[in-house]
Amino acid sequence: MTQDLILEAGRRTVRMETEAVAALEHRVNGEFQRACEMIMQCHGRTIVTGMGKSGHIGRKIAATLASTGTPSFFVHPGEASHGDLGMITRGDVVIAISNSGSSAEVLTLLPLLKRLGIPLISMAGKTDSPLAQAAEVNLDISVATEACPLNLAPTSSTTVTLVMGDALAVALLEARGFTAEDFAFSHPGGALGRRLLLKVEDVMHAGDELPQVTPETLLSKALLEMTSKGFGMTTIVNSDGELLGVFTDGDLRRVIDQKIELDKALMEEVMSRRPKTVSADTLAAESLRIMEDYKITALVVEDEAHHPVGVLHMHDILRAGVI
Repeated sequence: MTQDLILEAGRRTVRMETEAVAALEHRVNGEFQRACEMIMQCHGRTIVTGMGKSGHIGRKIAATLASTGTPSFFVHPGEASHGDLGMITRGDVVIAISNSGSSAEVLTLLPLLKRLGIPLISMAGKTDSPLAQAAEVNLDISVATEACPLNLAPTSSTTVTLVMGDALAVALLEARGFTAEDFAFSHPGGALGRRLLLKVEDVMHAGDELPQVTPETLLSKALLEMTSKGFGMTTIVNSDGELLGVFTDGDLRRVIDQKIELDKALMEEVMSRRPKTVSADTLAAESLRIMEDYKITALVVEDEAHHPVGVLHMHDILRAGVI
């Protein structure tokens, strides 16, 4: 097979599957709306089932539903007939996928689902098939032809099924008012989850790790506090523990440029007043943005009474994988 033929086969496949997906838009209609309403009214889980390639697509659809606010999982129809049917309970809704609408393993489940009173949504390519006829709602996933030149291997049909499943998931997501924070709770181990869930209190340094001196402290002694705590800064607090200012490595460079004597200067004379601060419940990602905007590497964490309760360094956020 020549290179030109290989490229033409690939491009033809893309073109055929694109056309099949484009034809799907008109089938997002009243039946689609009824399917969404059935799932929204379900007090249990949305069970997805399908055999062969339809099963592979069904697993992905179930995963997408589950991650976007619709409790869902996949049940293999063959295993369901040998015990796994117990995973499906009253109050659930089932989405059964079969391009032909005649998969024996799926059809075997239908009488049992009916007996349990479980609503059935089908995704079938033939509206007159046993599966489509048995379902309360059928989502038409038919294609004119498969991209496979033999018109045998599931190609265009599986792509269309996947897109129909994504359409369901997105429509349900918007209908539920599902937010980015909700999404993060389903993905706590991912970068998005860390950006949306990780707070300053989860990564800040507190207690004895917090560098702290008084306004009357000599600059030379404050430098020892900065060195021992290792954040390149120290807080300055009054007798009531309220934050008055900070002193950083940048402030030290300015002091040296001004020829100020380290053994004579007091912190109240050299500290930076009104420093940038955050609260413990601030998102770590928001704190990182503040650091980048103001070109600083550490933030003081203070409570409502303006008492410093911790310090957050940029390295802590980076180590947490927020970006």
